[in-house]
Amino acid sequence: MHGLKIFFCIGETIKEKKEKKTKRILSTQIKKGLKKIKNIKNIIIAYEPVWSIGTGLVPKHKDLSDNILFIKKFLRKNYKYKNSRVLYGGSVNPINIKDLCEINQIDGFLVGGASQKSNKFIDIIKKTF
Repeated sequence: MHGLKIFFCIGETIKEKKEKKTKRILSTQIKKGLKKIKNIKNIIIAYEPVWSIGTGLVPKHKDLSDNILFIKKFLRKNYKYKNSRVLYGGSVNPINIKDLCEINQIDGFLVGGASQKSNKFIDIIKKTF
């Protein structure tokens, strides 16, 4: 694979969240997305709740932590992937980045819209150190 890293984005809709189907949706997406993949070590999962993308809405800390921990445990159990890294994406911006950095389960961020404006993106980077 020549060192190529794949970012595999998974996440639930607001309807699925309200129906408390998040973990079922995430596990189904992982199973389908990694089907026939022999080496998942070059795949980085990004948890991106569909309802959060571009809306300014971010899951509560506990929900974020629980969902990312669920993903890591699922990968460990079903794929023997012990050192998985899970990023968070979904309305990451200069205002909420410091708060998001406090969630220990998050291994990094997938910045979408805020990365299109250099001053916002630079501000996000500065606030992560």
